[in-house]
Parts: sequence; structure tokens; C-alpha cells
Amino acid sequence: MVRLFGSSSHSGSSGRQQYPGNRGNGGRVSMPTPPARHGILSHSTQPHQNIVHVNRDAHRAPAPIQSSATLGVRPPSSTPNAASPPAQESRPGAYAVTRQASNGASQVFRVIVPPGVSPGSEFSVHAGNRTVRVRCPQTSLPGQSLQITLPADPVVIQHLLHSAPLTAPDEESVGGGAVQMNENALQVNSDPRQNQPTFLVTIPQNIHPGMQFTVNVNQQRFMVTCPSNAGPGMSVRIVPPPPRQENEPPPPKVQVFEVVVPPGVRPNQPFTLIANGQRVLVMCPPNAVPGQTIRFQLPVKQAVERLKLSYEGDKAGGWCRTVRVTDMKFQWIRVNHENVEEQSRFDRKSSAYVRNLTFLEGNDARLRTGKLTMENASEAVVDSRLIHKGREIVSYADIASIQTKAFEEKTAWFLDVCKQLRGDWHEDGHIRIVVRRRHLLHDSVQALMSLSREDMRRIWRFEFLGEPGLDAGGLAREWFELVSEQIFDPDRGLWLSSNSNQMCMTINTASAISCPDDHLIYFRFLGRVMGKALYDQRLVKGHMVRHMYKHLLGWPITFEDLELDDPEYYNSLKKLAKMEDVSLMCLDFTATEETMGVRNEVELIKGGSMMEVNNDNLPEYLEANLKYRMLERVRPQLSELLLGFFDVMPEPILTVFDFQELELLMCGLPEIDMDDWMENTIYSGTFESSRSDHPACVWFWEVVRDDFDREMKARLLQFVTGTSGVPSRGFSVLQGNDGNIKKFAINGVDVSNFPYPRAHTCFNRIDLPNYSTKEELRDRLKLAVTMSATGFDME
Repeated sequence: MVRLFGSSSHSGSSGRQQYPGNRGNGGRVSMPTPPARHGILSHSTQPHQNIVHVNRDAHRAPAPIQSSATLGVRPPSSTPNAASPPAQESRPGAYAVTRQASNGASQVFRVIVPPGVSPGSEFSVHAGNRTVRVRCPQTSLPGQSLQITLPADPVVIQHLLHSAPLTAPDEESVGGGAVQMNENALQVNSDPRQNQPTFLVTIPQNIHPGMQFTVNVNQQRFMVTCPSNAGPGMSVRIVPPPPRQENEPPPPKVQVFEVVVPPGVRPNQPFTLIANGQRVLVMCPPNAVPGQTIRFQLPVKQAVERLKLSYEGDKAGGWCRTVRVTDMKFQWIRVNHENVEEQSRFDRKSSAYVRNLTFLEGNDARLRTGKLTMENASEAVVDSRLIHKGREIVSYADIASIQTKAFEEKTAWFLDVCKQLRGDWHEDGHIRIVVRRRHLLHDSVQALMSLSREDMRRIWRFEFLGEPGLDAGGLAREWFELVSEQIFDPDRGLWLSSNSNQMCMTINTASAISCPDDHLIYFRFLGRVMGKALYDQRLVKGHMVRHMYKHLLGWPITFEDLELDDPEYYNSLKKLAKMEDVSLMCLDFTATEETMGVRNEVELIKGGSMMEVNNDNLPEYLEANLKYRMLERVRPQLSELLLGFFDVMPEPILTVFDFQELELLMCGLPEIDMDDWMENTIYSGTFESSRSDHPACVWFWEVVRDDFDREMKARLLQFVTGTSGVPSRGFSVLQGNDGNIKKFAINGVDVSNFPYPRAHTCFNRIDLPNYSTKEELRDRLKLAVTMSATGFDME
């Protein structure tokens, strides 16, 4: 039995094209009427509420029709590289393309055996619009005529998909293209089973109330009864029952461990230990005391290298991602001498926060909505396994193992998992996206906002209207680069260059003024573009500020991240912590935002304008500023960006990357001109007099040029400048945090004071110790660059 809620749009049936599979422009084409305009999107609503019964016997899909031919004819195969058969007419938008067996009669052709073909061998012939392989009969010779029979061409059906509306998670979030949540969506989200996914299905033609029809959802096939107030072409939302128990992956084998509760651990307090080769988080039982032996179970896995994921390379007690024994989910903890550090108040040196995105159903099942908040890093968890089609394709052991590998190996594993999630060309069809080059962004938004999450993982094929060309990958690559370049353009008003690095983009807090009617739609669109680009191994043209990549990965945000966002603001807050009496500054819990010359006061907490900042509440003031600058001031935009991103990407498989690797994966490895880099480098400190002739500097450039591959060169740039991006005009115009040119700088320091290289991204400067050997410099530099963001180090 499936529960049916009010539907939203005529997502598929309002536009249909039907034509033979490989007949060029043959066949009649019925074009849909233009949809009504609604901002940059179009949609319609048809609310229903009924109960729909499911026939479980229809669970299994019918077997595909097997084509056959006489005289050993091998029918042509359709491949993902084959372009969609063209229709007589087309219009911009996204089309769901499926292939159905034709009921037409078989076709008979007469062909001539070519010269040189011997009996039993194969040869190619043209039969109508198809090319087929024929096996020469034993009794035939070259020049003789053969009669072959081919099945009728399959029928390719195209549905023009109409854009779905964004749904605001609450009344305060209405606007910018997001509409108020309707009663049906409110009912779904208030249901205790709201985590169970819902699906939007279209009632087929000739199906009327009381009649049954078959649908495929959640990798299952069901019989659904048409509701009494619905009819052909209408869309209804259904909540299918969970998959059969036999499809669930078998429970993992477990191993029992014994451990002694460490000194100082109280009942119900967590502590960490190494078990089965990895760090796990154990909760002390309420009746246990220090020194007592307790038992716990852990799934048995293959040998996995001992792993610790340290945040910011702080091996003495930084943030670590570990496995929680209770549910095998990944959780962030802060470790201090093997004990989990608990904090009751904000500490700018150790506290961290992670975004928390709670998914909710939207008015249209194709576009979820959600609520975005920041929570203590120690409370943030993420699944450590991925289930697809009833089987576990990624386990926590897989993730723990791949985390220790090189970037290339991680990437190969990641792409292999994405391939397993991708829809099948034959069974699931593909998505055809048609855009006009002159209206590229508008048409692309219309197309992508009409797709479901399942459609986002299908194979896409692109067409530029009025331009010849088959999409074998080149058109897709061009489309991703063009749309991302346009949407990151500061002139559009959605993104701005960062205060600290002109190469990095940050969300424009005033995007609602630049695009008041649809700015949130653009952020949802960009999130989907970024997720699909990552999924299909495409590149986007736009580097974001560092904390944006952390939000995508669910990584801890610390007070130090403020420095890269706004160094001046960061330093002013830092000075407050050193003042004897903060109340002399006459501050309250508010922040001032200036938009188009108008200054507005924003409360950091409820009633903040009436709360004075003093020494007692200074930690809370710093905490409120961190949350506001890193999330609250752009929460609506960031929410839609993350929702779009996770419409495509499953979060568990992203846990193998750090935020630097994610930037390289999304933006690609840069082409670096080493001569230009060296020529536009300045020297200071102990290197000021000898400059590039100093032995340490000579070794530095030899290591970078000869020993570092493209990935390590890009990581070095990230380490020193904050991004892997290279200015289009070269290193001579590298900018600092104030927008002025600040060339790459190597500052010599005493190795006795600084054992490892240090970076100052605001000034594009690296502090390089004057090592005594090239080998020591190479090892220390590589370690510093690799561990700068997170570092995966062996226990």
C-alpha cells in the first residue's frame, strides 16, 4: 500500500514527442503548448489526497523484448554515445527520453554479399536507416542476393518536463523564487514517517478513477489505483512501502572487544580507542566506572590501515572524524590525550561548528526543501555506508580504507561508485537538454529545475538549438563551463570576489536585491550543476572561498576561517579577547550590513540590540559572530546551494576527500607556468639578500619543478594563496586580501624556531625554514602541504 498526497505539476505528460528510433525526421511530432510564465520557471498545481493500493506481484519488471533476424543478422545496439533521434521541431527545455518496443511489422530487406566475404563470416550492410551485421550463410557466395528480416524500429518517446517550484521551509523564507509550503507538503513533513521518500508519478493516458496502472519507483514496480479525483496527465505524489526484506543487505558479522574504562571518564561520557585498526567512539555505560572492563561489538571488516583524520594538522588534539560504535556513523570529536574533549562554552582556539541540513518534502516531489543550521562539531554525524537498489555498495570499511590513498586513487574509486549509481541507458532512458546559446542560462535553469533527483543521475545529452552536432562529451563539457562561468560572474549579482582573495568567489549577501524574484532559484540551479559536474567528472569555472567547500563536505568551521573570509573583521574580533574591559567598546550583539550605501543593523541573537557585550559574555559574542559570518548572513542562498548539490551527490562517498581535494576535483588541476611563477616571486627574511641564490630557495624550486606533480603543485598554491586558481594573466597580477597585487613570497626563517613551513594566505607568503639538506626540505614541505587542510596521518 502506498499513501498518496496532493501532487504538484504535470511533470511529464503535458508535452510529448513520439517518433521511430532511427528514422531521421520521419514520423509525426506533436508539440506541447507553451507553459505559463512564473518568473524564470513555469509550473501548475493539481492538489489531490487519496489512498493508493499497491500490488506487490507487479514488483518485477517484464523482461526486455529480444530482437531477432534471419540469416544470422546481428541487430544494432544503442549505446550511450549515440545521439537522440532528432524530432521535426524542438524547443528549449529538458526532455525525458525513453525507448519502447514497437508493435509494427518486421521489415524485410534484400542485400548483396560483398566481394571477399566467405561463408560463415560477417559483413556490414545498410538496411533502411540502420547499419547491421550479417553472417553469410554457408550456401552463399559473394555477389549473391540475400533476404534479411529485421524487427520494427523501437519507438522513442520524449516528454517535455516542466519546471517545478522551490518550496520555502518556513514562512520567513518565502521569496526569491521560493513559495510557501502547501497543506499537502506540511502533512508529509509532519508525518512521523517523513524520512520515507515520496515520489511524483504521472497518471498515463486512458487511465481514469478506479483503474490501475503500473509505476516504477524506488527501484521497484507497483500497481497503483487511480484516485477518484484524478485523471490522465495529472501528477500524484505517492509514498511507497519500503523494499522487501530480502533486498536488505545481510547484517555484517561482528566482533566483540573488551576495553577498560580510562581514568576520569564518567558514566554516559564518550571516549575513544583504537579497535579493529581504526579509531572508534564508545559511550561509557551508566553503571560503569574507571578501571572497569566493558564489552562492545564492532563489525568485522577487511584489513584497514590505522587511520586518524586530523583537522588543521593538529596532531596534539585536533578535530578527528571517527566511527560511532552505536550506529557506525561518522562523527567529529576533539581528542586531547586520547580523551574526548567536552566544551560547555565557546573557545575561539578549539571550538568548531558544522552545518546541519535537515531535508523536508517540497510542494513538488522533484525539489526537496530543508532547514539549515550550525551545530557543534561534536554533534555532527554522517552515514558511513551507501545502499543502492537494496545492496550495500559502499561500507564504512571501504571509506576508511580509501581515505589513506593518494588523490588519484580516491578519485578513481569515487568515479567508480558514481558509475554504479548512474541510470541505465536502455532501461532508465536519458535526459535530453536543449538550450539556445543566446539564452543559455535562462534555458538551462528552466531545464534543470524540471528534473527529479533520479533524473539528475541519469545520462544527459545536450543540444544547442539551431547548431549541428552530436553530444559525445564535447557539448556537455562546454555547457558546464559556460553556465558556471555566467552564474559566477560578479555582474550578475549572485557572487562576489572574496575580500581576502580575488581569485575566490563568495556569496553576495545582497543577491536578493540583485535578483529579487529568483535569486534562490539560481543557487539551487548552481548546486545541481556542481553536483552533476562532480558526478560526471566535469569541471566548473569558479573557485569558491574555503569555508564553502567545508560546508559541502560537512567539515568543522573554526574561528580561524574568519580570517580568510574577512581578515580585517577577524583581527578586530581577535583584539577584543586581549582587552581588559570589553565594555568600553560599547558593543552589543548586533552586526552592521551595508547594501547600496544603506546601513542596516542585524541582531546576532534574539534581542541582541538590547544586550551589551562584556567580559563575561564575550565568548558568546564571538560565537555569534562566527555563526553569522559563516552561515546566517547567507543562509537562504547556502541552503539552496546545498540542497541542489545533494540532489545529485550522496554524502557518504564525499567523506574520503578533504576540502582542498574537493576544490581540485571540481575545478581541475591548474596549468602552471613554472618560469612565470619563479620570475614573479619575491624574497624576504633570511633570503632577502641572496634571494633565489640561497641554497634553500634553489632546493625549493628544484623540488617544486622536478619532484612535485600537478596535484602537489596545486596543493602548494592552495597552501600559500588559499586556492589552486592561477590568475589568467599569470603570477605577476596575483592579488592579496586587500585587492592589491601581492606576489608570491618566500620568507626565510630559522629552522630552530620553525621546524615546518608555514603559510600566510592573506599575503601569499610561505615561511620557509633554512634547512641544511634538500631531502629535509622536500620531506617537510610535502608534509606541510599535504597536512595543511586535514591530513590523513597514520597512528
